[in-house]
Amino acid sequence: MYDVVIIGGGPGGYAAALYAHNFGLSVALVEKDRVGGTCLLRGCIPAKAWLQTAGVYAAVRRAAEFGVITEPPQLDWGAALRRKNDVVDGLVRGLSGLLKARNVDIIDGYGRFSSGRNVEVVDDAGIRTLEASNVIIATGSVPRSIPGYAFDGHRIVSSDEALDWTERPQRVAIIGGGVIGCEFASLLGETGSEVHIFEMLDQLLPGTEPDAVKVLSRHFRKLGVNATTGVAVGPPQVHAGGVVVPAGDTTIDVDVVLVAVGRAPVTADLGLEQTAVQLDRGYVVADLTTMLTAQPNVYAVGDVVAGTPQLAHAGFAEGIAAVTHIATGEPAPVDYRAIPLVVYTHPEVASVGLTETQAREQGFDVEVTEHGMRGVGRAIIQGETGGMVKLVAERGGRVLGATVAGPAAGEMIHELMYVVAWEAMPAEAATLIHAHPTLSETIGETLLGAAGRPLH
Repeated sequence: MYDVVIIGGGPGGYAAALYAHNFGLSVALVEKDRVGGTCLLRGCIPAKAWLQTAGVYAAVRRAAEFGVITEPPQLDWGAALRRKNDVVDGLVRGLSGLLKARNVDIIDGYGRFSSGRNVEVVDDAGIRTLEASNVIIATGSVPRSIPGYAFDGHRIVSSDEALDWTERPQRVAIIGGGVIGCEFASLLGETGSEVHIFEMLDQLLPGTEPDAVKVLSRHFRKLGVNATTGVAVGPPQVHAGGVVVPAGDTTIDVDVVLVAVGRAPVTADLGLEQTAVQLDRGYVVADLTTMLTAQPNVYAVGDVVAGTPQLAHAGFAEGIAAVTHIATGEPAPVDYRAIPLVVYTHPEVASVGLTETQAREQGFDVEVTEHGMRGVGRAIIQGETGGMVKLVAERGGRVLGATVAGPAAGEMIHELMYVVAWEAMPAEAATLIHAHPTLSETIGETLLGAAGRPLH
């Protein structure tokens, strides 16, 4: 009998397994693939490894601007692929070793419920049953497709297959202008592919501050990335040399189509009918203060949970919350208001809390302050002055949300995470001093402006 059996070894599952060591709980982690889940194997880590390659390539191409004379760079796609795989493999080995050091039993196989708290594990040797006092569902998500665009792994692919392209595609259509679609557009545009990206809604990165999206869109135009919004694609025509994609009044012929329209929860064939666990459009319904489902002693964390962001770091926090409730009986709810979202495009786009539109929709009387990077010394030195910081505050009150677009936005947003989480007043946060010259001075300038005391 285990104190906890976890189905799924992605960020939510392995974080729960690691954190359980703090309470002396016995843990079995059931995983049919390598530990690490989507983030480590097919998402965050490999995608950012590719984006790092694109960033280095772009920096070398611009080297002459900084007085560094080099030969025109050549991109060795195969070497970049090997490096990506090495990064992933190294992190998987490190994670596996850490789990073993924490006395977590890693059990290979497919986990599913055979009763309310018993989990059967299916592998090549057959079926065995694990008894558990508590079970955590952490089965994650898989790429979605759309009608007519079934994945074939060659001409029509998901992000899973795209991360393992052995050659850079010359012409690519990306369906979906959200985080995944924009990151691939950035990678491929920087490395020389012809890129067409289509988004049904009225802007790329739907739900993001429009001013931040403008920063990214300007860079996409410089790269030659063709972004079309407010349009749906029609059925493709796959032929020997590629794919014809109709979109509105346009028809394009490309080598490959990447479908990036979001991710679906993995809840089929989990034996949930043997439990009282409830689903909402395939997602597991959980009490977000404890991560407990409708089945006593069964919890859910990560991408599979209804109504929470599909982010690895959200999964980490939910795993901690579930284990804390198992061990202590006390809730340790995740503060979803202050979870940062980072889009690792070039330039990066990062946000935390409410956007201006969301704040107004929730009835707040808001004050908005924005400061650009055009006059920021470090941005000028780096040759990246198109960025900005936008702050949304309750009129006369606390900061509700913030967005950063530009170099290092994914690092800078964490300062604003604290501001939002601690419900700071702009005037309070503005008293703190930023080092000069830094990109983070843009945040300081924005806070001064929000406090009514602008400097520059």
